[in-house]
This record gives sequence, structure tokens and C-alpha cells, in this order.
Amino acid sequence: MQKDKWQRESIVYQIYPKSFCDSNADGIGDLRGLISKLDYIKELGVDVVWLSPIYASPQFDNGYDISDYETIDPIYGTIDDFDALIEQAHSRGLKIIMDLVVNHTSDRHPWFASRHDFYIWRNGKGDAPPNNWGALFGGSAWTYDETVGKYYLGLFSKHQPDLNWENSEMRHEIYAMMRRWLERGVDGFRMDVISLISKPETMPDGEITTNGYGDWSAFVPNGPRVHEFLREMRCEVLKDFDTFTVAEAAGVTLDEAKKYTSPEELDMVFHFEHMDLDGGETFKWTDREIPLDGLKQVMTKWQLGLGVANALFFNNHDQPRMVSRLGDEGIYRERSAKMLAVCLHFMQGTPFVYQGEELGMINAKFTSIDEVNDPESIDAYYSHTRSGMFTEEEMLRYISMKGRDNARTPIPWNDANRQFADADSVFHFYKNLIQLRRTHKSIIYGSYTLVDTGDLPLFAYVRQGEAETLFICCNFSRESVTYTLPTDFRDILICNNTDSTFLKTGILAPFEAIVLHRATDSV
Repeated sequence: MQKDKWQRESIVYQIYPKSFCDSNADGIGDLRGLISKLDYIKELGVDVVWLSPIYASPQFDNGYDISDYETIDPIYGTIDDFDALIEQAHSRGLKIIMDLVVNHTSDRHPWFASRHDFYIWRNGKGDAPPNNWGALFGGSAWTYDETVGKYYLGLFSKHQPDLNWENSEMRHEIYAMMRRWLERGVDGFRMDVISLISKPETMPDGEITTNGYGDWSAFVPNGPRVHEFLREMRCEVLKDFDTFTVAEAAGVTLDEAKKYTSPEELDMVFHFEHMDLDGGETFKWTDREIPLDGLKQVMTKWQLGLGVANALFFNNHDQPRMVSRLGDEGIYRERSAKMLAVCLHFMQGTPFVYQGEELGMINAKFTSIDEVNDPESIDAYYSHTRSGMFTEEEMLRYISMKGRDNARTPIPWNDANRQFADADSVFHFYKNLIQLRRTHKSIIYGSYTLVDTGDLPLFAYVRQGEAETLFICCNFSRESVTYTLPTDFRDILICNNTDSTFLKTGILAPFEAIVLHRATDSV
């Protein structure tokens, strides 16, 4: 991989605009609110701001159902507000990337009424849909349209029909739209479920899941022409701009990820293997926790296999808060938040910080389905309670643990202001981590080696650079752990425990994370 490329050395801050900052007291975050917090974002030290969708949308899926790719939804403001955001961000040295949602549109997009060939249609089997596939947000993935006399495909919902990427005219409409945003000053794109855009010609039935429909995940991800389409996108538009591009690649394998991150395609890729470790036969609706051994194995596989092209994340708009998932919501909340940050930020790849993560935010607790906004969670609640699989209380507990709304609650700006002024806060710890990546290139480009800690609840690894070696050790438990200290490390680079005795005693306090440093030539 090319060194000293700004995309490789950046840190990204993701914003979910609807819940970030509300400037006009209407209960919805907006662009003017975002502009008012650019100094806060700049102080954190990040380079790139990724905006979840702000385009016109009926908001069935919170903006991921787009009805006009080139209009700002009025709930967020105007195109003038967006231009002001670009200008104000760039003046602070911040780049802006937008969510590119081109696997599907809203069923209210003008194309859906006027350009049927821009979507995927199939004849039914008698009175039945073309196959048994289910939509991620409930029901069949196929919806019959009486006007057309065929079924259209909506892998997420009937309100989000999938685009037909086999249609070259449709593809070039997408490329032209991308070019106009880039010419307006946008610095790149996070590409939503981009691994799903190429559908197989044959669409066989899938294995029946707990929702009663067939699973299409064995057929659609990384489809037959996906890399051809992305290379075409590079040639048609991306090559003319110095862009930041990252693929959200559901179902991606390591071999496929290497293709997505080739110079002819995109810069980096999100995989979700570590996020799926606490799932099961009922998808994510369980009490399971992410097993530490599994986390170490998965992260190490991707560190060794993909290196600097990894998009590093523990949190995003689709994931519950990792402090609730792998840390502690009580007395060790701040320390565990810092520990998780250390574990992630010292790895190879580009770190993505999700809004509120730098404050140590935790999950919400839902006591009624009426408090839930996420269509995925709502569908799961009703389908699983009506079938008798789970009680209402169980489903609310699972949604409180795993539902997407956990990441979409408003930022507590009073707490942010408090942390901003507290040098020992989670915010300032993140700021220090980000600064360390600026001054220690071994964090970005050094090799990675997992350290065997036996059965101890530790995640330890070594980063080896040209001029230094770093030893990272993170305690993932609520108990103190004794570990034999590597004898050739004596200098602490960063630690989340001001009372650490690890160098003297070999004892790591609950959720302690420590990074030790030595010059390579001193071995």
C-alpha cells in the first residue's frame, strides 16, 4: 500500500445528523447545528467528517431511503446551509464525505415511477413471488406492482426498491450525480451496502430463517459484476478527484476485500465479522456477548490480511454502543471507553469515531416499543412476539442491547462541554490518541503481531515500526489481572489509569489499557 497518502493517515468522525445538534429547537439535528460544532470536531483532532444521509427522503429508514439525490431534506436545512458547511469545514482543514446510497432508492424517487428499467423486476411463479427471499425490515423482498404486472426487488423493504446496475444508463446517472457533489466540494463517499449492487442473474430460493423467509445472503453480496462496476466508477468519476472512498461491504471475505481496496476501486473497506460475533440463530436478538477470543481472532485475521486498508470501527449508526457491549455502564464506564479506544486506535487502518463515542456514550434503555424508531427493530419486535419466539419483555431487552436506535440518541452537549473542560475526560483521551497517530507513524504503517496471553481476559499485540516498537495491552474484564510484563519495555506511551502499577507489579486494573514504547534499535 502507498504510504503518506492522506487517506491512509486520516481519522474520520461520523455524524448522524438527525441526532447530532439541533439549531432551531425542532427536535431534529440539522446542518446549522453541525456547523456550530465544527470547532468541537476540530479540537478532537480528526481530519474527515462523514455525514449519514441528508438528502430528500420520506425517512422510512432514517434517510437511507432517498427520494432525490441532489436535494437537501428540509429537516436538515437548505443547499445554502450545505455550501456553508463545506466552506466552514474546509476553512478548518476538515474534509467532508457523504453517504452514497446507490443500492436502492426510496419508492418515492421519480425514477421509480418513470424509469422502471432502472430497477429490478421479475415475473412471479404463478401467484407467488419470484423466490422466497425476505426483506431485512420484514416481509417478502418482492412486491407486486399492478401497473407493471411484475414484482420488484427490495432487499431492505418494499419502500426501498433495488436499483438495476445492469442498466448502463442508470449507472451513468449515478456517476454524473457523484461528479456534481464532488464539484460542489465534497471530498469523497462512504458507499452504503455497495457490495450488494450486482445481483446474480439466477435468484434461487434461500434457506428459510426465523422470519419465515429465505436468506439471500448466500447469493447477493459480492455479486458477479460488483468489481467491474466499481472500476467503471473509478474511471468515470473518481479518478478526476482526490477522494476518500470507503466501502460498506456486507458479507465481504478477506479475498474480496483485497479487490475492493485495489488502486482501481476504493481506498478501504468496512467488514462486519467482529460485529456479528454475538449473533446467533435469531440474528442479533440474543443475550450473547462478543467473545474476547473471537474478537482477537477476527481482528488479527483482518490486521494481517488487509493492513492499512482496514476501516477500523467499534461503533456506527447501525451498531449498539460498544461501551455497553464490551465495556461497563457503571463505575468503569469512562475507563472502559478509553480501553476500547486504545485497543482499536493502535491497529493498522483508518479509525472511525462515531458521534458520542468520544464521550463514552452507552446504550439507551427502551421500556416500550413506542419509543423505538428503527424499522428493523420494530419488525423484529412484532414478528418475534407474535410468533411466540420471545416475550415483549425479552424483545425490549434485546432491542435495548442490540437495536440500531442505541446509536441514534441525541448527543448530550452539556456532558460534552463538561468533558471538553476536563483534561482527564474520555474526550481528551481520544484527542491524545489521535495526536499519537500524528507523531508515531509506526501506529499507521508498522507490522502487527498478536501476543498470546493464554486464558487471561487480555487483548495484547505488538506494533513494529522502523524506529520503534509498541506493546499494547488491554484488560477486557471488571477484575484486576496479573500478567508477566515484557522485560524490554519500560516507557509508557499512554495509559487510561492514572494509578497504574503495571510497570512495577504486572497488575492491570479493571479495564486498564496501557501502551509501552521502546526504540527499535535499543533491543
